[in-house]
Amino acid sequence: MEFSKPFAEMSYKGLVYMTAPTIPFPHCFTTRWGGVSSGCLDSLNLGENRGDSEENVRENYRRVFEALGLPEQNPCFTRQVHKNEVRVVTDADRRELFTPFLYEADGIVTNVKNLPLFCFSADCIPVLLCDPEAGVAGAIHCGWRSTAADILGAAVARMTELGASASNIRAAIGPGIDMCCYETDAEVPAAIEKLLGGDCEDAFFAVGDTGKFMVDLKETDRRRLLQLGLKSGNISVSDECTSCNSDKYWSHRKTKGERGSQAAVIVVP
Repeated sequence: MEFSKPFAEMSYKGLVYMTAPTIPFPHCFTTRWGGVSSGCLDSLNLGENRGDSEENVRENYRRVFEALGLPEQNPCFTRQVHKNEVRVVTDADRRELFTPFLYEADGIVTNVKNLPLFCFSADCIPVLLCDPEAGVAGAIHCGWRSTAADILGAAVARMTELGASASNIRAAIGPGIDMCCYETDAEVPAAIEKLLGGDCEDAFFAVGDTGKFMVDLKETDRRRLLQLGLKSGNISVSDECTSCNSDKYWSHRKTKGERGSQAAVIVVP
């Protein structure tokens, strides 16, 4: 895949995050760097269920909000379950850290201003969406199962319900595992081929006659967004592989599950 729109690495008081050139709203893709967690969670762990202390996680969130120039507040995020549910959320969906989840969903969209949307990843592909004219944003968790179940189609549909237009939607496909490190069985490329209707050039290739495939989820997501009506120039794709760069990003595969969670964050200003 050609990465024509590079992401920018930003730093604020030691906290390092990435931003995408296509997203004009306040946003970020966090890295491992700049938090207070320790051990295998060193240092900016944003996952509540990774064995970290509540004190550490709360401080890490505070630092993310400060870096984005946002007041500390309850964000909106969900229990992610690798399905294609996308919810329209409002201020009523804000959640206090370390309280029960309100619902399960792998995508959230809103037109409410100053409501931070979070999705989490550690190899899966985080996708941020926004329509700057309509004032609508979304944070979408694109693992292979949710991608194959067309979660991006559901996200664009929910955004359209809020007044967005596919031709105006900007997208950022964030850091995640790349084809170089993502080997799968045949079910994954078969699901991708079904999703894309055969328009899957460069999305995967067979590893000899082993029955294994190398899969590019970022390219799969990019092609699906184009099918949904987004303009090519409105889509940026991170060129960083979380597995290759496991010192900078959490990688579930590379660490065999001994890891924290990073987040993709977006706010309608």
